[in-house]
Order: sequence, then structure tokens, then C-alpha cells
Amino acid sequence: MKKLLVHSSSHTYPVYIGENVRFEAEHLLKKTYNSILIITDEEVERRYREGLEKFFPRSNVHWSIIPSGEASKNANLFYQLHTDAIINGLDRKSLIIALGGGVVGDLAGFVAATFMRGIDYVQMPTTILAHDSSVGGKVAINHTLGKNLIGSFYPPRAVIYDTCTLQSLNLKEFRSGYAEIIKESLIADEEFFNQLLESDLSQISSQKLTEHLFKGIKIKANIVEEDEKEAGSRMYLNLGHTLGHAMEAELGYGVLTHGEAVAVGLLFSLHVSELHFSAKLPFRPLLHWIRANHYPLEHVQKFHTEAIISRMKTDKKSVNKQVKMVLLEAVGKPALVEITEDNLRVFLKSFAKRLVEE
Repeated sequence: MKKLLVHSSSHTYPVYIGENVRFEAEHLLKKTYNSILIITDEEVERRYREGLEKFFPRSNVHWSIIPSGEASKNANLFYQLHTDAIINGLDRKSLIIALGGGVVGDLAGFVAATFMRGIDYVQMPTTILAHDSSVGGKVAINHTLGKNLIGSFYPPRAVIYDTCTLQSLNLKEFRSGYAEIIKESLIADEEFFNQLLESDLSQISSQKLTEHLFKGIKIKANIVEEDEKEAGSRMYLNLGHTLGHAMEAELGYGVLTHGEAVAVGLLFSLHVSELHFSAKLPFRPLLHWIRANHYPLEHVQKFHTEAIISRMKTDKKSVNKQVKMVLLEAVGKPALVEITEDNLRVFLKSFAKRLVEE
């Protein structure tokens, strides 16, 4: 088992990564709670509830099951989970466990942040993608006009990351998760980025996966500790997300996975960076890797430019509806840059053309 500590302004919390660590949750938490509410989705419940219940046999453990998918990060389910917490007798000395991927983690974390003005919660990720969302304390639900627009900064008490739960993931979920690891490497570590480009996602060993996850989480943890509330450098973790979030919202949540949309957004960020900074960046190597691992790129040719720009204006980095993007002066050297609407139109058009030609 690997362990690292993340320091937030309110407390320090551990991240545990290893095989079967979910079964050690009670021992790892080292704290007694009056009640525990485990929030998960239908697919994760089917796979893991029976096994976990053997290690949580107490009468004060309750379950709330939500539909799988991004569409569940909505206000109605947020309210329903509060109702579940009340009916099951949770109080200020209770715990919420977010068992699942990024959707479950974001939603359950936001419930914990707001129930009785905040109770403890633990992230228990079951996807590669959730290595990113489970660390750093950003919790949220979606609005119909944009992704993650309703939320808070609320760090967990622990992250318990059982890599055995990743063995059942399909290639689509691997793609989704690895886009965020690629993002982290582009922000901070060129050598790590080049290593990742050598990876065939259909043949990743358990050892290599654990190594990649640990490096990605460490990069994110370092940035979060430096800028917990996203006033400065933490914004760099949004590399690829300005277009990615806009595509998710415009196509309808669930058409693309979050990571698939971010992968397109990363390519777009490199394209814009090259033009804005007159720099040579690894657009072509990343495009080759994305194609080799079968990320969907065809949606770029279909979206309406003005609709995408309108979505990009609602991005959380935007101020006075001016689009701000995280770009790269070089791999490992991110910068936040304001992009005019006129330039954005040009960049989107040339990006779509470049994907066809290269």
C-alpha cells in the first residue's frame, strides 16, 4: 500500500493506494461515527456492496443508490440524498462515504459539505478518472447551463483508493481516466508525459497503473497544497477543461465521458498554445496517442461554434464573460490567458481543420 498526505487549510488527510484497501476502511479511519451513509451508483453497488457489507456489518451503516452517469449530478438527487441522510438519522458526528467514480464523489462530497453545515466524508474511488476528483476537496453538482457551477471546496477526511476495483473497468473508462493523468503530466512533468505516450491503454499492467496513478495524484496534491481555493496555480489543473466542459454540456452529459471530452480539450489547448505563444508543443505526438487509444474526435466536426463559445463563457475561470484558458508556454510551464471571442472562433475553426489534415 502506498500513502501520501495532502495538507489543506482545515486539516491534513491521507491518500491510501493499494490492493483491497477498501476492506481496511474502518481501521484506516481511526475514528468512530454515530452513523455512516455510503453513497454509490447502481453499477458500483452491484459489483461491491456485498463484499463491503461484510466489513461494515453494523446496524448504523446505510446505503443510498443513485443512477450511474453524469446526469446524476443534479439538484434533485442532491436534495434526495439530504432526505436519505435525515431519514437514516445522520447527525454532525456521522460520516458519508463516496463509493464510486467522479460523479459519486462530487455529489456525495457536496452533500457532506452542506448537510448540517458540513460533516465528515471519505472518498473511495472506483475509477481511474476519480484519482483526480477525489483529491483536493472540490465538490459540486451541475447546472443545466454548465458543469460544476454549484459547489464548494470541502476536503475529505481520507481517500481510500483500492486498485482492485479498477480491474473491471472497460477501455472507455480507462481512456476517461488517463486523460486526466496526461493533463497532470503536461502541467508539471515532461518526462512523465513522454512515458505516458508510450502506454497502450489496452495492455496496462496493474503495477504500471498504480505507478501512473500515484504520480498523477502527487502532482495534483502539490498544486492543491499551494493553492487550495483556486486563486492562482490550482487553475492550471483546468488544462483542457474549458473546451472539454463546454462539449460535455453542449452534447448532453453522458454522450462523452468527462475524460474523453478533456482529451479533446487538451489537444485544443496545445493548438491554441502553439498559435498564442509561437511555441512548439507536442500536439502531434498527443494526437497520435489519442487516436491510437481510440478516443472519439468526431464530435469536433459537428458542434456549432457559437454554441460552444457561449458554453465556454460560463466556465468558472471566466470573468465578465471573457473566456480564460489554461495554455502551455512549454510542457511543465502553464499560463492562464484571456482569449477574445474573435480569436476563439479562429482557433476553433483551425483546430477542426487540423484534426482532419494531420
